[in-house]
Amino acid sequence: MQPFATLNASKANFDDIYDQPDPRAYFAVLGALDYVIPDVAEPIIRQILAARRKCAATEATVLDVGCSYGINAAVHRFPLSFRVLRRRYVHPQMAVLSADELARLDRNYYASWPQISAARFLGLDMSGAAVRYAVAAGLLSTGIVANFEHSAPTLQERRSLREVNVILSTGCVGYVTERTFRAILGCTDQPPWVISFVLRMFPYTEIAAALDRFGLVTEKLAGATFVQRRFRDVKEFTGCLTTLERLGIETQGLEAEGRFQAELFLSRPRADVHAAPLAQIVKVVSGRDRTVGTRYVRIGRGSEARVMGVTS
Repeated sequence: MQPFATLNASKANFDDIYDQPDPRAYFAVLGALDYVIPDVAEPIIRQILAARRKCAATEATVLDVGCSYGINAAVHRFPLSFRVLRRRYVHPQMAVLSADELARLDRNYYASWPQISAARFLGLDMSGAAVRYAVAAGLLSTGIVANFEHSAPTLQERRSLREVNVILSTGCVGYVTERTFRAILGCTDQPPWVISFVLRMFPYTEIAAALDRFGLVTEKLAGATFVQRRFRDVKEFTGCLTTLERLGIETQGLEAEGRFQAELFLSRPRADVHAAPLAQIVKVVSGRDRTVGTRYVRIGRGSEARVMGVTS
């Protein structure tokens, strides 16, 4: 199995947008590529948390792994979407504000919306700037700045993770491995549900095996993929298609149409799986037709294949 670092080599690097003191660059750059996974994942997450509520007496305490600026918390807790937020953050009048001024406005902005979920969100990310923003804006109750790939949780981090009963990932698999999941699960007081949206280029086998050792059974939602974003350019498009095809993954009708595709994995205690299999609790909204702008598609196969830019 190829290491994630090798598989990631074909993807564009956006590290710089995650190290800003506020999310304006994040929304400007990813929004321009029709980044839709927070909106596409949200109704699925809501259905899964509703199913969990039937199995547990407690409300969800969600750890968003790779939380960045708290976007998953924003679109789940409030009647907002990534697209609505992007319009706010790329507005010209927002560009003149300092990061501190924007943070003050944002805290009031989010507080002015009615909460539509009782779930409590914690966040884990390597970017201290992003986590600090998400906490300052009131999106996360607790933020953990750490890299559990290389270091074990501190005593304070272990205390924060004890109450987690849902682990959420909408794009960090490929940057984190089973080591991060093992570190988190070693801290929780109860077996959590683990919701993972994973790009098809990243195998989930090792993570599922690690979760199994904690008594969690992993299901993959069959027959559905979830759009993440458009490819940034021809280089990223052709590189990712080559990577997928080397892994023996068919791309025709999916990534070959110009968008990254993720799959959904849900890991739970065996009794919860038996009570309500994944296919029974999730109705799919794929986001396939939600992107606009230029996307790269491949026409044909083999040596006769052509790459074209298509505007939709």
